[in-house]
Amino acid sequence: PFVIVCNHQASLDLMGMVEVIPERCVPIAKRELLYLGTVGLACWLSGIIFIDRHRRDAAIGVISRTASTMRLENVR
Repeated sequence: PFVIVCNHQASLDLMGMVEVIPERCVPIAKRELLYLGTVGLACWLSGIIFIDRHRRDAAIGVISRTASTMRLENVR
């Protein structure tokens, strides 16, 4: 298992990240991206898991549930 951190600077960087992220990867993004129009819609449709960075307990809960599911389904 490994973690890839992408600190993109523009919306177009998402297209480049799609090419380097391996298959069966579980993407997690900040919830604010959900409200970026077509970018947010594309993220939601692609199955990105959103975390609310302003609600620490909720974010930890989402990450914990995601980690458990990843272990069960043997994904990165």
